[in-house]
Amino acid sequence: MAFIDNLIGATGHWVSESNPGARITQPLAWLRKTSGYAAVNRIIGLSIPFAPRNRFSVEEIRPGFVKARIRLKGNKNHFGSLYAGAYFLVAEIPGGVLTLFDLGPAYTPILKEMTLQFLQPANSDVFVEFSLDAATVEAIKAEADATGRAAFELEGTLYDSDGHHVATSMAHYRVRKKGFQAQ
Repeated sequence: MAFIDNLIGATGHWVSESNPGARITQPLAWLRKTSGYAAVNRIIGLSIPFAPRNRFSVEEIRPGFVKARIRLKGNKNHFGSLYAGAYFLVAEIPGGVLTLFDLGPAYTPILKEMTLQFLQPANSDVFVEFSLDAATVEAIKAEADATGRAAFELEGTLYDSDGHHVATSMAHYRVRKKGFQAQ
């Protein structure tokens, strides 16, 4: 992910765009200093221009949790409900965002496989939520630190503006540790 490299200095720590020499070692603190979610969505848009063109946005992020949204406007299918590709977009990007913010820039997330189970059509914006508990985050880091990579799964619940569960996603990720050298 090129946008990550643009935010990481030679020391491997988070830095702000306005001061490349500044170190921000806590991404959530960085969010608060850079206009919050607007900054995250701008970074995503720079890395994946398709996302903002299709009205994708991160709505909330905190340790172990991310919530994202895809707007119905501009993403309707021939029936007037949300297009299947828009479901995939809103279910795929947050997994990388969550991994980046919880594991840090030394770990690169790679989506290996994703499935979507459609339960009912969505005639409104769709939201998705993902979470990773602290023990899982630490286990992923420990395995990646020891072997250079770690596999994990994220299940997402997609729901419409009325709170109806419209789809479920299952994503299989692999995280690679940057600069890993086998011992």
